Amino acid sequence: MTTWSPQSWRGFPVKQVPNYPDQAALEAAEKRLSSYPPLVFSGEARRLKSQLADVSRGQGFLLQGGDCAESFAEHNADNIRDFFRVFLQMSVVLTYAAAVPVVKVGRIAGQFAKPRSADTETIGSEELPSYRGDIINDIDFTPEGRYPDPARLEMAYRQSAATLNLLRAFAQGGYANLEHVHNWTLDFLKDSPQSDRYEELSGQISNALDFMRACGIDPETTARMRTTDFFTSHEALLLGYEEALTRLDSTSGDYYATSGHMIWIGDRTRQPDHAHVEFFRGIENPVGIKCGPSLDEDELIKLLDIVNPDDEAGRVTLIARFGHDKVFENLPRLVRAVQREGRSVVWSCDPMHGNTIKAASGYKTRPFDRILGEVNGFFDVHEAEGTYPGGIHIEMTGKNVTECTGGARAITDDDLSDRYHTHCDPRLNADQALELAFLLADRLKRKRNGTAVATSDAAE
Repeated sequence: MTTWSPQSWRGFPVKQVPNYPDQAALEAAEKRLSSYPPLVFSGEARRLKSQLADVSRGQGFLLQGGDCAESFAEHNADNIRDFFRVFLQMSVVLTYAAAVPVVKVGRIAGQFAKPRSADTETIGSEELPSYRGDIINDIDFTPEGRYPDPARLEMAYRQSAATLNLLRAFAQGGYANLEHVHNWTLDFLKDSPQSDRYEELSGQISNALDFMRACGIDPETTARMRTTDFFTSHEALLLGYEEALTRLDSTSGDYYATSGHMIWIGDRTRQPDHAHVEFFRGIENPVGIKCGPSLDEDELIKLLDIVNPDDEAGRVTLIARFGHDKVFENLPRLVRAVQREGRSVVWSCDPMHGNTIKAASGYKTRPFDRILGEVNGFFDVHEAEGTYPGGIHIEMTGKNVTECTGGARAITDDDLSDRYHTHCDPRLNADQALELAFLLADRLKRKRNGTAVATSDAAE
């Protein structure tokens, strides 16, 4: 291997990088970014890695989720608050059921770039560059909007900084206080099929808190009851941006990507001899690798050799994304290869990206029953292989959108046009996200109690 540096990726083939017409403006923007303060700190990334190490040993569960692609236009405090509130709801459901800590990692404060299957898009007779996320260009189908603008790098940085500021305030300023568990319900969830189930759970938690208070343990005296750790993550697609925000940690002498606590390599950019893997091998953050149907066992082990040669626990999360009908065909062979080599990883399930379809109405959607099917298949495989299903990775929002069909409210194809607000891929709304959390809670509780679940049952 060549000597690594934050710039060494530039000597490798690179995929999913836009063609910037103004290279001088791009270099100037990256140079300015390299002088800006870090968005996250190395000590925070190390704390996340330590918590993920516990997950890899079956002593925790990773909840990772957020927007498919953050946008500049929809950035406001209410959207961030509503997302964080649903995330807290999901977390408390999982914690109470699984009786293990939940590691909370948002797809937020950096999830701006998206891979594309084609460099251009054609509408009518006009062909323009594809929309690659607000950090690169605009969703508006105009020559001006689709122009890759380097100024957007700094806009993404500033939005990430503002988002992180608010998230830290929520996580550490009392909003996450467990005594507020009843107040975390969004207005539209009050009429949800999940509301009674959630209120029952929150009542049980409140009773437990009353007992603890009687024993002298309360949020005023115990900080962990009124605060929480919340970490950020994104797909590190735009390597120039990542390089500009990579910093040498003075306490350890290691390099960290300070754009987010955890970053991941996508299914389209995980070639072992390409630029993204080269960049990832030199940073010390916890990292993810998306694992799709095209990934074979030898390539996976090679990736682990490159990115985590010392087999450090908590360093790598393998994010499986196959589709509900391809889990049993693909996941077991990868799990067995990792087990055979004795590698320490966190196994996480992305039930979103392999289950995207085009509805009859023309909207891109994800049927909720297929999402649940992949989650159940993920748990079934790990149960059969004797390994630990360590996490979930979802695209979700705190808003009452209609983007994924199905769920307890039974959103139909005809409903999609009501509130289809995504800039890219369809997301679970708050109701569907909470419904998924209860399913996960049931599976984790059964695993904790040693109750086997037949595949046929899981498919129902």
